[in-house]
Amino acid sequence: MIFNKKNPTFAEQSCKMNNVVGINKALLPLSWLYGTGVALRNYLFDRGILRSERFPVPVISIGNLAAGGTGKTPHTEYLIRLLTKQYKVAVLSRGYKRKTRGFVLADASASARTLGDEPFQMFRKFPDILVAVDSNRKRGIETLLALPDDRRPKVILLDDAFQHRRVQPSLSILLTDSNRLFHQDALLPAGRLREPAKNNSRADILIYTKCNRPKELPGWKQDKTFATYYKYKGLLPVFPAVNFIKKENLEHLKKENYSFLLIAGLANPSDLIRYLKQYTEDLHTIIFSDHHNFSRRNIVRIVQFFKNIKSSRKIIITSEKDAMRLISHPAVPEEMKKFMYYLPVEVGFQEGQEEIFTQKIKDHVKDFARNRIMA
Repeated sequence: MIFNKKNPTFAEQSCKMNNVVGINKALLPLSWLYGTGVALRNYLFDRGILRSERFPVPVISIGNLAAGGTGKTPHTEYLIRLLTKQYKVAVLSRGYKRKTRGFVLADASASARTLGDEPFQMFRKFPDILVAVDSNRKRGIETLLALPDDRRPKVILLDDAFQHRRVQPSLSILLTDSNRLFHQDALLPAGRLREPAKNNSRADILIYTKCNRPKELPGWKQDKTFATYYKYKGLLPVFPAVNFIKKENLEHLKKENYSFLLIAGLANPSDLIRYLKQYTEDLHTIIFSDHHNFSRRNIVRIVQFFKNIKSSRKIIITSEKDAMRLISHPAVPEEMKKFMYYLPVEVGFQEGQEEIFTQKIKDHVKDFARNRIMA
């Protein structure tokens, strides 16, 4: 097992993790029933009664044990940046809350509606990769590998697929929020775990995410467990065509005493709220559920709230994936678009870990190809 409950990893100690996890004890009997079903399903796969399919290209899974909020998209984007320098990369996602069915390969007509917000975000940022969605990951991989030679991917990244056991990834990366340790959490619905904490043993790499004190983290040489933190980038306009400022600086807004209205449909917006508080003394928030589809009524509420903020210097800030759902929303008034910005995020590694991690990924892809040729 990667994680030993009696001997906390270096990441747990150095991230100064918050060990307080909210568990609804009244729902624990339902969690037991849920866990029984999960255990049976995993038993069938472990025994080979249900089959896990392997594929002739590296398939790297990025997933988690908990339901949402661990940072899968920024970590997937990190791997995209790393691997596209040498390989044709495809990202395959379920496409959560999209309005389409079956396999969809992103093209010029793609939107958050056809792909889901996070796949659409990656498609916009990385036009040279393939982005596809399919709730059946096995079928999705087979469809990608059936593409013509000049389009067929050499590496496939599976977004949020730790529980999708019909596919056997060549490398499994498991993410866990450092503010909500999985070994102290409970199964759904009492807690947020999709499956028992002990199942982290299926992962090849464990990453503690949101360790946002990189300067306090000393170097570390273990090669299977890592700690990452968020690096927020400069504000970008949601609607660049109507905004003369192409990029905004938070330090500048702080000096000018700007008020912020944060609009967030995230599983856990606390990290983003904490970050923005460094740059304003007047932060307002409207928080929705994760992947929230904004209604016309929501937009009216946001506009009215923003107009009621007394400051003459104010902007609306949202997350990048929320921006993907707002960018084509017909109810956003033209006069509001110039005030709307999103905050991109990337991941950084604890000092000394990035080189170890990237080399591990590169070696895996290279060795996979070499071993296949020798076979």
